[in-house]
Amino acid sequence: MNAMDVPADKPVAKAERAAVPARAWISWVALALMTTSSVASLRPSPTMAVYGLACVFLYIVPAIVFLLPTSLVSAELASGYDGGVYNWVARGISKPMGFLAVWCQFAMTIFYYPSLLGFVASTLAYVFDPELASSGPYTACVIVVVYWTGVWVSSRGTKGVAGLASGGLIIGTLIPGAVLVILGIAFLGQGNQSAAPMNADHLLPAWAGLSSLVLIVNNFLSYSGMEMNAVHVGSLRNPGKEFPRAIFMAMGLVLLIFILPALAISWVVPADQLSLTAGVMQAFDAVFAEFGTQWLTPIFGIMLVTASLGGMLTWLAGPSKGLLLISRQEGYLPPFLQRLNKNGVQQNILVTQGIVTTVIALGYALIPNVSSAYWIFSVITTQVYLIMYLLMFVAAVQLRRKDPDHPRGYKAPMLIGLCGVGFTASLAALLVGFIPPSQFESGNGGVYFIIVAGGALGLGLLVPFLFYRLRKPSWKLPEDEVEAGEAEAGSA
Repeated sequence: MNAMDVPADKPVAKAERAAVPARAWISWVALALMTTSSVASLRPSPTMAVYGLACVFLYIVPAIVFLLPTSLVSAELASGYDGGVYNWVARGISKPMGFLAVWCQFAMTIFYYPSLLGFVASTLAYVFDPELASSGPYTACVIVVVYWTGVWVSSRGTKGVAGLASGGLIIGTLIPGAVLVILGIAFLGQGNQSAAPMNADHLLPAWAGLSSLVLIVNNFLSYSGMEMNAVHVGSLRNPGKEFPRAIFMAMGLVLLIFILPALAISWVVPADQLSLTAGVMQAFDAVFAEFGTQWLTPIFGIMLVTASLGGMLTWLAGPSKGLLLISRQEGYLPPFLQRLNKNGVQQNILVTQGIVTTVIALGYALIPNVSSAYWIFSVITTQVYLIMYLLMFVAAVQLRRKDPDHPRGYKAPMLIGLCGVGFTASLAALLVGFIPPSQFESGNGGVYFIIVAGGALGLGLLVPFLFYRLRKPSWKLPEDEVEAGEAEAGSA
């Protein structure tokens, strides 16, 4: 993701883009597939499956008001300014706001890992004992063990993690997703009744106040990360025409990967029995049992776990490396968190992050319902990330106004309108996230609000504010040490 990039002020001029050698060009179809692979996942499918046919509506709306604006706006920023979101926001608003933006890219992962590994724990339970999927202590133990194993792997500077993540997409997302949909159709074809109504009366979610729409917030996280793919806009021969094509093709593919498995799950597993963490495996278990192939359930569980672990290792090093490089240049973090180990890896940041993640993981042991814990951590993750997007949309408008003649390889159409829609949608999703969803079981609304607000606002705003206010001139490293550290980190 772009947080890994080193902040720089060098624009990507058209002449430079034209000088790209022929072998470096990529087609818009290839970019569409790259975007699809980095966004699509089966993990959010159970969350939307509780809505049945209405999940189609709940996926398409955020795709239009969030995914599309984010994609086009970040493409303009990436084609004109190096350095990722820090440089975009620092130039468009201010350096402190740039630090807040890159901090949120990093901080969202603190709650992202417990939710991701909660899914891993529930999926892995179907390999050994499905009853464990609803066990909080078991889930907490898996999160702690797997996360610290990932820290150990990352701190050794192991290469080839990206290859593991790419292989995980095919093994743990595309193949299981296709099998689930095909078997779901065969399940209905044998005369079985769908667990969720599939008629026109259920195209829209039942309205029970704002709480009935809260689950849509999770879809913003499902679509996040588009700024990562925007950096490739300069590798297209004709970005103005080809990038929109790539984005619309990717949107179509992503929607298919999100919607069809969610529908398949809703056909097989009743909403009131669906686990937000183990829902995918519940569906596989049910359809395999229907066709007498239940022995495949553990195999598909391992496939799903492979994809999730590959993604975790990719995310583990990326955002923290971006935060490290920016902090070494500007002195935002204390020296202890800026140190590299012998392999050129930001081990102290990873370990500190791991301690916080371990404490958060205990939430699975303390919150009676594993699905409720999973949902809370997912919401906090989304809200922290949305702070970064709010800043990005404001910075894009400011840069277009302050620096309209700056060379840009791609100019988003109706930029101010796109930013207005994206900003409004992001802000609405952030605010709605404080409301417990209608499916949130036996939860105290006040306690829910305190946990979510404390996690999102405390981690997303208070902590970076304290780092910024308490910073000292000695935290900023000399330029030669920064360059040496960048070279060392880059070789890891």
